[in-house]
Amino acid sequence: MIRIGLLSDTHSYLDEKIFDYFKECDEIWHAGDIGSFEVVDRLEAFRPFRAVYGNIDDHKMRRQYPEDLRFECEGLDVLMTHIGGYPGRYKKRVRELIAENPPGLFICGHSHILKIMPDEKHELIHINPGACGNHGFHKIKTLVRFSIDDGKLKDVEVIELGRRGQL
Repeated sequence: MIRIGLLSDTHSYLDEKIFDYFKECDEIWHAGDIGSFEVVDRLEAFRPFRAVYGNIDDHKMRRQYPEDLRFECEGLDVLMTHIGGYPGRYKKRVRELIAENPPGLFICGHSHILKIMPDEKHELIHINPGACGNHGFHKIKTLVRFSIDDGKLKDVEVIELGRRGQL
């Protein structure tokens, strides 16, 4: 079993509470719009780190991280990208990737809207952790924490960090 801390849309801001909430996590995954290598450096120093770039990330970040990341974790096939949409409304590129070879877990960011929902058509779980930075239209900064055990998601938790703009 592995414990995952999932975040997105930091936009160069890293709330210190993240480290408390993710202290029992084995890995941290970032679904794009990281914003700065200072964020990357702090998260990589804290736990093993996986990420994709987002639309605000510069060419250096895009050289470091892929647009799409496909990997296996504890028997679960995971696909992560930044701009993905959600079940029934995936972006065309993502819809084609999923139709060709559906993962068990699809993760994206971008919308700043927290969503955790099944995609019954493709037999997968979709997670967008919302946004945990201070830039954007979201009102509450959010994270998601979960476990993966024997190919299954378990103990999925939504974490609210407080209002956008609050330290």
